[in-house]
Amino acid sequence: MPIRIPNQLPATATLTNENIFVMTETRAMTQDIRPLEILLLNLMPTKVDTETQLARVLGNTPLQIQLELIAPSGHVSKNTPEQHMLAFYKSFDEVRHRNFDGLIITGAPVENLPFEEVDYWPELCEIMEWSKTHVHSTLHICWGAQAGLYYHYGIPKIPLPQKLFGVFLHTVEDPNFILFRGFDDQFWVPHSRNTTVLREDVEQVPALKVLASSAEAGIYALKTDQGRQIFVMGHSEYDRDTLNREYLRDVAAGVPIQLPRHYFPQDDPARTPVVNWRSCANLLYSNWLNYFVYQTTPYDLSAMQQ
Repeated sequence: MPIRIPNQLPATATLTNENIFVMTETRAMTQDIRPLEILLLNLMPTKVDTETQLARVLGNTPLQIQLELIAPSGHVSKNTPEQHMLAFYKSFDEVRHRNFDGLIITGAPVENLPFEEVDYWPELCEIMEWSKTHVHSTLHICWGAQAGLYYHYGIPKIPLPQKLFGVFLHTVEDPNFILFRGFDDQFWVPHSRNTTVLREDVEQVPALKVLASSAEAGIYALKTDQGRQIFVMGHSEYDRDTLNREYLRDVAAGVPIQLPRHYFPQDDPARTPVVNWRSCANLLYSNWLNYFVYQTTPYDLSAMQQ
């Protein structure tokens, strides 16, 4: 089944060219079916790239998905045209009265700031609190995962001595848990971050369970008791060249940056990276949608608060 996105969203053309079944709003209006309603809180600076990456993995499932986009109010995006924001994004106030099957909170390039110094932190806290009663399952990504762990459980983020940058090998710790159903014992995921959370802090919270981790990258995925909150530290949705573009951007700006690890063949930036994380990305999002959203969400979303 297709993913439903706005008619003119740039992701529509990209995904159509990749033979991913996209249904525009115009066609969707002719069908009598309730799609899964997924809200995307996009905090990434390159919003069009993030929209496309997440629409790609969400669309690779038999379920019909309707994707809604929101961004923090009062925060001006420096890397996304204003007309794009006005055309495709809503404010939280415009959706707060609704219920959603799923919510995705992305990463953000503000990890070196204390959470309370992020200009949209109060609104993000409001959204995370609202999600407890208006969203069936919330998936937090990278900084969004750290923010969620801090807000819900008081777990601090810890600065790393060097940026964690590259593609890293991970191990499934609980192969029977359905988020990782169908995964190999080990899998690769891209990371790009300057902070982390410590396992010893997580293990002090009985409600949290570690699902997968990496010897180099640390904890990768956690869940709450019922899976209503899932926290994923890496970026399995990244494109082949996302880390390369970040590397070249920093080199051009004179920002100290090491080569992304386990990314360029023979550590040669002139060579094309080999994607070894795409199948796991598709499986992760398919499992989340199927087992944590579709299989357990009420048919009538208004029943969520009852």
